[in-house]
Amino acid sequence: MKVMILAAGRGVRMRPLTDQTPKPLLPVGGKPLIVWHLERLAKAGLCEVVINHAHLGAQIEVALGDGSRWGLSIRYSPEPEGALETAGGIVNALPLLGNDEPFLVVNGDTYCDWDVARAASALKSGDLAHLVLVPNPPHHPQGDFSLTGRVVGADITATTDNGAQVCTFSGIGIYHPQIFAGIQRGQKAKLAPLLRAAMAARRVTGELHAGRWVDVGTPQRLVDLDSELTSL
Repeated sequence: MKVMILAAGRGVRMRPLTDQTPKPLLPVGGKPLIVWHLERLAKAGLCEVVINHAHLGAQIEVALGDGSRWGLSIRYSPEPEGALETAGGIVNALPLLGNDEPFLVVNGDTYCDWDVARAASALKSGDLAHLVLVPNPPHHPQGDFSLTGRVVGADITATTDNGAQVCTFSGIGIYHPQIFAGIQRGQKAKLAPLLRAAMAARRVTGELHAGRWVDVGTPQRLVDLDSELTSL
């Protein structure tokens, strides 16, 4: 299974740190944030990696190279300044990811200990996406989607009365290329509308990850995570 790491964001909330350094290269626990992902992928045997980039993207290519130091093969999908949004970035990289087989996508600005080896068997026949969800963090208490068993829905007004949990999307998902049909390469496009349409057709599954997950979205969260990982 091929893997895409999303690394094209500007990291506005992380300024001024991201004025000179792309967010995925910010150090945490003694190594760039994105390297934690690369090491987990290598350990799981997921060795074909595509990384998109826009803001200061050349720095990412210089820092990571071809991935051989981790036993990986890394290819890059450059985007114009301002990037193409999540779905647009994925569609732009489809020539590298393939148009027939599911692939794993990971947000490069998160830290998560979900077992990426599970990705290869997560998406069942007929489904368009499988999402890794997490309990709602303090900075996002409203959540993103509902989870009932393995079925993910867009209705976050659902309650535990019908067995649903309202959860936050971790930024980790397994997708069939078909979910991106209709999006043209080079077109800006958000992922959420595509997911909601697939949810309406009951073609999105998910699972709740109770382990460690951090959306490294502010300088303080970066400091806190760095302190935690440094002490391990």
